[in-house]
Amino acid sequence: MANTTLTASEGQSWPARLKDASFWAEWAALVGLIALVIVFQALNPTFLSLGNIASMLVAAAILIILAVGQTYVIATAGIDLSIASVMTLGAVVFGQAYAAGLSLAPASLLALFASALAGAVNGMIIAWGKIADFIVTLGMLSAASGLALILADGKPVTIIDPLLLSLSTGGIGIFGWSFIIAVVVAVAAHVVLFRSRFGTHVLATGGAPESATAMGISTARIKIAVYLISGALAGLGAILLVARIGAAEPAANTAFLLNSVAAVVLGGVSLFGGRATIVGPCIGALLLVALVNGLTLLGVSQFYQPLAVGIVVVLAALLMRFQQ
Repeated sequence: MANTTLTASEGQSWPARLKDASFWAEWAALVGLIALVIVFQALNPTFLSLGNIASMLVAAAILIILAVGQTYVIATAGIDLSIASVMTLGAVVFGQAYAAGLSLAPASLLALFASALAGAVNGMIIAWGKIADFIVTLGMLSAASGLALILADGKPVTIIDPLLLSLSTGGIGIFGWSFIIAVVVAVAAHVVLFRSRFGTHVLATGGAPESATAMGISTARIKIAVYLISGALAGLGAILLVARIGAAEPAANTAFLLNSVAAVVLGGVSLFGGRATIVGPCIGALLLVALVNGLTLLGVSQFYQPLAVGIVVVLAALLMRFQQ
């Protein structure tokens, strides 16, 4: 699930690995997901019903896409706090373009462009302005949210389009089109990160920026690129979000920001950069969705659900200390 770096646990027998804390840190998301499935299925037999599984996969699609974008940024030792607001901006641009009479294709392209542009601005200010990513993306969080409210005049735009709604209602078996799109994005991101020169440069920029620069890698361009990718994927998430709720809402949902970072942490990605995985954050996203879904089926108040998510993330972060 991690990258190709050799770890101390490799070559050990399975009993030895099970006693190694780094092994559990490496597979925390998968082990946690399996444990949740067993517990929730035992407490409520409808948890693993085909309808509920399909619902969870659709709900996880947007978070998986955002987690992939966040992974690229964190792999360079950065963080994108604006990802949810940029997604909201993309949704509003999509809604306004559609309301103005544009068809789905150009409206979608405008949404992707607006979100990617916001991400690129983040990257350029961070890379060329030498300003901390935390400050820049925090500023973009507010700027993108404000711009979305201005463009929409604070009002949601209802979009009733059969083709668009089919992204959340149609699919192949239990796999909705939105989830299939998320899987395609994840597979492509994995190939790029671990099978291309660009991916090697991304990991080098996060792991050893001075050495990367000495080798001729333009770390500034890499940082701009990963923030642009994060923004573009936020735009894709915006389109899927509009398809799911049937409207372009101008109010940002901060839960997507927190959960995208949480999924990356659960997936075992190093917050210090240089070490990443795509599979891990995807499983982390599924774990978070399964946790909220299971608690809902058990009738647990929504007030307690963020608390449960926070506890899981903190435990995962503590476990990451033991990674080799």
